[in-house]
Amino acid sequence: MGVWLLLVCAMLVAMILLGGATRLTDSGLSITEWQPISGAIPPLSSAAWEGAFRKYQATSEYRLQNAGMSLADFKVLFLWEWAHRVLGRAIGLVFTVPFCLFLVQGRLRGRAWACLGLLALGGLQGAVGWWMVQSGLSARLDVAPYRLATHLGLAFVILGLALLLALNALGWPDAKASMGPRRAAWLGFVALLFFQILAGAAVAGSDAGRAYTDWPTLGGAWIPPGYGQFQPFWGTVFENQAVVQFHHRMLGYGVAAAALWLGLAAWRRGSGMGRMLGAGLAAAALWQVLLGIATVLKAAPLGLSLAHQGGAILLWALAFVSLRTASR
Repeated sequence: MGVWLLLVCAMLVAMILLGGATRLTDSGLSITEWQPISGAIPPLSSAAWEGAFRKYQATSEYRLQNAGMSLADFKVLFLWEWAHRVLGRAIGLVFTVPFCLFLVQGRLRGRAWACLGLLALGGLQGAVGWWMVQSGLSARLDVAPYRLATHLGLAFVILGLALLLALNALGWPDAKASMGPRRAAWLGFVALLFFQILAGAAVAGSDAGRAYTDWPTLGGAWIPPGYGQFQPFWGTVFENQAVVQFHHRMLGYGVAAAALWLGLAAWRRGSGMGRMLGAGLAAAALWQVLLGIATVLKAAPLGLSLAHQGGAILLWALAFVSLRTASR
């Protein structure tokens, strides 16, 4: 069971990174329909490709941003989004089939409801994904950033819960490991990191990563002009590029400071694997800050942006392993 759940976690990591690439390449609106069964097969004929292209040409993104795009360029966008959706279907199969087998064999050992909850969250994630895509198919140029944040946030929740189940099934880390800081401190860090991940989604959704490319200032200022005048509130918090990037930076500094404090406390008061986890968390947080700064200065190229997202995944995984260790 532990190996199965770790495989699911690995596929979820790939799914999150592929989703990030889909957003950063503006590929998410290239498929304008949700077809759970037939959508698993891409267009196989020239006529099918032309039909899919015509549907994309009806979107605001095409008319306002990609007018005149060739069919060959459209195919690149389409295949990014298609791969993202197909991987989602594959995760569903890899989770559901073994889950049913383990359930019938009675091998879930008290984890049946938790696994069933994960399955339900996976189905919800598919619905949220389509809800997100729909927001960009009419008057908007891109998907709504708050819907993107919901989609990414739910993906991280599923990953964290799957990882906890996998660690529980494997009995790792062993009872010799202790973290020093109590469980409440690690829960607080997970919550802070989660808000930072949502802020990162807002940056990606509003293209704020390319709007301001100076550091430590932001557009030459320490605080965005007019900051605090949130009118309208949600539009400012999720779509004002200066405010969105400012929040992501401030939360990033907070996450790094908290990780360093927790890492130092775990190193001083923890034991066994707990000390190594604390040191790894602190190192990963510092590396993530450096990646974030480099991403800003380079105007968010695809490679650096995905590396930064990968750093968030690593921090998230280390936080959940630490939380499980502290909870024991």
